[in-house]
This record gives sequence, structure tokens and C-alpha cells, in this order.
Amino acid sequence: MASRTLPAPRHLRVVTGTERTSAISRWTTSPRRTLAILLGSTTILTIVGVVMVLSASYVFSYVEYGSSFLFFKRQAVYAVVGFAALLLTSRMRYTVWQRLAAPFLGITVLLLVLVLHPSAGTVAGGSARWIALGPVTIQPSEFAKLALIAFGATVLSRRWKDLDDLRTLLLPLLPATLVVCGLVMLQPDLGTTVILAGSMFMLVFATGISIKRFVAGTATAAGLGTILILTETYRRERLLSFLHPWQDPANKGYQLIQSLIALGSGGWFGVGLGASRQKWLYVPNAHTDFIFAVLGEELGLIGELLVIALFCALLYSGIRIAAKAPDAFGRLLAGGIVSWLGLQVVVNLGAVTGLLPVTGVPLPLMSFGGSSLVVSLAAIGILVNVGRAEDAAEVKAGDASRSHRSGSSARANVRSTRERAAKTGSRR
Repeated sequence: MASRTLPAPRHLRVVTGTERTSAISRWTTSPRRTLAILLGSTTILTIVGVVMVLSASYVFSYVEYGSSFLFFKRQAVYAVVGFAALLLTSRMRYTVWQRLAAPFLGITVLLLVLVLHPSAGTVAGGSARWIALGPVTIQPSEFAKLALIAFGATVLSRRWKDLDDLRTLLLPLLPATLVVCGLVMLQPDLGTTVILAGSMFMLVFATGISIKRFVAGTATAAGLGTILILTETYRRERLLSFLHPWQDPANKGYQLIQSLIALGSGGWFGVGLGASRQKWLYVPNAHTDFIFAVLGEELGLIGELLVIALFCALLYSGIRIAAKAPDAFGRLLAGGIVSWLGLQVVVNLGAVTGLLPVTGVPLPLMSFGGSSLVVSLAAIGILVNVGRAEDAAEVKAGDASRSHRSGSSARANVRSTRERAAKTGSRR
């Protein structure tokens, strides 16, 4: 009788390198793990943002409004509303945005026009960017980011087979982008205009457009942006101050210099949470656009790297969701959202560290601002829904595969039974 070798017990079996790599790959590529990374990093960044808003704003808040907790309370409320928006959009089927894209964009354009009217728009820092609704103010340009991406993803996915035709690619996407960017520039808000235009370029790039056309379009947009910068005095001065901040340290280069002092003062581990000296009215906009400078001073290089790692985890999970989306619209919608958030992180951190001009762009999920936080969390909710659709598609495919295997096994068993019965009958 031939001997049969039994497999080693699981706890004694040696795991090969191939099996280990395969297990790690399954863990990191699982849709549910991706969603866990996305939601975990989003939650931690938002909580850190609320804490840092309290730390960075309490001096300015007390001096200006007599209460050290004004901005903290508002940011906490914005976070609650934002997570409610995330829950709502994560429950909505992402395909709904194909029907909502055009009306949403139309309403956003009306708000962008309304904000320019003196009786409706609220002017702060020389820019008319907000509409006051009682105690609440909204910033239409933040809604424009999501509206334009949803509109662009809808147009491109519906014309997916005709994207080789340049006219099909540009109409009506280019006019809509120019209208929205033009209205934002009139506020004026160059930083948000860069985010809007850059997000649309990356969205078009995700369709697989030829490199020649993409480079030509990028060069044209860069040339137009350069003209817009050089033809306006304050924009030109901002660019020059970014290149040489120490030539005018008390005026044009003041904000960047104070930011660099804050970052340099933190060292490896920081001066301690709440112990920043630069937030004592040295760094302008410490709780909004330059919150990362205060974070660097109080939590040091280690804290900065941890926050950057969280942003990388968020963007990585978003890219995986976009790459595995069930259809072209989901892929473009998720890719556009990730492009917008990633570009905004790069622009903000570049301004705070002196690598890019100061543009007044908030750091997503962390800077003070209701419109920015709520819209960003709502967009992440859309990513969650696209990821859930991917998970459902994989589960369905797995069930179909198991059903096919069980059916094949059943048919094999039937054939084997019939063959045994036939052999028995022949022997008889």
C-alpha cells in the first residue's frame, strides 16, 4: 500500500517568500483595507486639525473677539457637519453625480457671480470670496472645486469613445472651466484658480489623452498664468517676495519669513503643543493658510512627517480606489477628487515652506474654514462610495467564481457516479 505524505500543521509549516508577498499584497489591495486607510487617515487629520486650530487661534481670537475658543468651537461644528456630509455622500450612489453635475455647477456659478456683488459678497483681505448667511459664511469657490470635477467627469465619461476628437474633448469642458476660473480670478483668488485649472488638467490626463496634446495644453495654460501674474502688481510682488523674501522682510517677505522661523524653531520634537511663540501675532493667518507652520513649531519635524504620511496614506488610498473603480465615470470622479486634494496639499505646503509663492490656499482637513472642511469631507465620502462599489463588484465576482467551481465539481461527481455504475453493470 502506497504511503501518503500528510501536510505539516499550519502552525509548523514554513511560509515561503512568495506566499508572504502574496498575503501582503492581498492585505494592501483589499478594497475594505483601502477604505479603512482612507477613513482612518481622514479622521485623524480632521481631529489634528481641530486641535491645531485651537492652539493656533486662541491668541488672535482673544485679542480680536474676546474669546479664546471662538474659532475652535466653529471648527468643531464644521467637523461634525462635514462628517455628516461624508456619511451622506458615502451612502449615495456615486452615479447620482452624473445627474447632479450640471445643476450643481449652475448653482455654483450663480453663487460665484453673487459673491462679486457689493451687497452680497463679504470682503476680507482685499478679496470678495464669501457670502454671509446670518452667523454662517460660505465660500462658493470651495464648492466650485467639487462641482467642476463632477461636471468634467460626467462629460468625459459620456464621450469616452470619442476623446480622440479634440472638439469633443474641449466642448463644453473648456468653456465651463474658463467661466468658473474667470469668476474666481475676479474675486481675486489666484490660488484657487490654480487648483481648479490644475485639477481639470489632471482629470483630462487621466483619460489617456496623447502626451503631445497634454503638453501643448499645459504650456498654453502656464503661459496664460504667467501673463495673469505679471500684469497685476500685487501678484508680481508676491512672486518676487517668494524668490527673495529677505529683500523686504518687514513687508512683502514678512509672512514667509515668520513661517520659516516657526518651522525652524520646532527642531525634531517641537516646543510642545500650545507653546508656539510665533502664533502670538507674528505669523499672519496662523490658524488658516499657515497652520502647518504652527504645527511644525509645536510638534517638530516628527509631527510634520507624521501629518505628511497621513496625507500620503489618504492620497494613496484614493488613487487605489480610482484605479479599481467599476466604470469610467467612477474612475474619473475619484481621480479628479484625489487630484484636487493632492494639488491643494502641495500648493499649501509649498507656500508655508517657501518652495512656492504664497497663494492663500488652505490645507485640506486642517486649516480653519467651514466651506473647505465640509466640501473636502463630502468629496471623501464620494471616494468611499466608489470604493464600496468596487468591493461589491469583487464580492459578486467571487460568488460567481465559487458558484462556477461548485457547479463544475457537482458535474464531475455526477460523471464519476455514472462511470462507477456503468463499470459495476458491465462486471455483472
